[in-house]
Amino acid sequence: ATYVNMNKQVTIGGFYMDDTEITNNEYRQFVNYVSDSLAHTLMGDVIENEDGSTSLDWSVPIDWEAEELKDLNYSGDDKLPGENGIDTRKLIYTYSWFDLRAAAGASKGTPRKSFIRKASVPIYPDTLVWIRDFAYSYNDPIAKNYYSHPAYDDYPVVGVNWNMANAFSNWRTRIWDQGRPDEKNSEGFRLPTEYEWEYAARGKKELSPYPWGGYYIRNAKGCLLANFKPGRGNYPEDGGQYTVEVHSYFPNEYGIYNMSGNVAEWTTTAYFDNANNFTHDMNPDIQYDAKPTDPEVYKRKVIRGGSWKDISYYLQNSTRTYEYQDTTKSYLGFRNVLSFLGRSINDFK
Repeated sequence: ATYVNMNKQVTIGGFYMDDTEITNNEYRQFVNYVSDSLAHTLMGDVIENEDGSTSLDWSVPIDWEAEELKDLNYSGDDKLPGENGIDTRKLIYTYSWFDLRAAAGASKGTPRKSFIRKASVPIYPDTLVWIRDFAYSYNDPIAKNYYSHPAYDDYPVVGVNWNMANAFSNWRTRIWDQGRPDEKNSEGFRLPTEYEWEYAARGKKELSPYPWGGYYIRNAKGCLLANFKPGRGNYPEDGGQYTVEVHSYFPNEYGIYNMSGNVAEWTTTAYFDNANNFTHDMNPDIQYDAKPTDPEVYKRKVIRGGSWKDISYYLQNSTRTYEYQDTTKSYLGFRNVLSFLGRSINDFK
């Protein structure tokens, strides 16, 4: 479209960003938390707090062979002979948040409950993306092992849609707050806006096409500088046939790895071709949490950075494209940001 890469000068607030994409190991901690919490709930491992509320007793060991937990496992015709594993379709993370934007636009006197939103998200990664994304291509071994095998612990998690990435961000905030009760994170971990993502990707090189500068995807020695699709499909030439470990290649000037290539990354921003024509120039963003019944065009979210299966055009800092928020791909992951709670660097003087 004509307006996809229209230039615009903007100002954004300070923020912290993960130096790497979220890994399989990190996301697996989230999945294990959900499965363990389901088990503790079914076992009745509940303690009463001083304020009258209740919480799970995480100190109780889980006996996965217990009768109370049998409903969590595959059973009947869904179970392979000799298989004994949890039914991953039952791993659902439920959380709530306050819709500030809806509250800001509402009339005075509207009940507070009108702005409390709730989501229940199936959170187990879609491991079949490795087969579904590529016709006439034998990717069965990586489909079976990529998420679960420890050999891939430090590789970026894939097969997670936009809703799952938001659920992980909420859980990460919850864990942060539990570990630091005296310094709770009022902002919380979240996906970056596309403009935050681009600012971080540029790494002080404001006019350069790539995070390492420009104009080429090889250094002076001829070495490729990111994980993508070189030439007409010589995937391993850059050091990785599929994804690579998240600390691969040199970081940019901000110390951030793989902003170009490896996996493309979700942002929180809704996708419109001509967004720069109507967004504000201070902290620009367009957010829309599409409902399942909404038209497909409402479900588009900006993705950035390009991936291991993309040509170099998609690795450029300014290239923007989209995926639908309820889809999963073998080349799409995410990383978190955290807003800086202060006004400017001058506050420290």
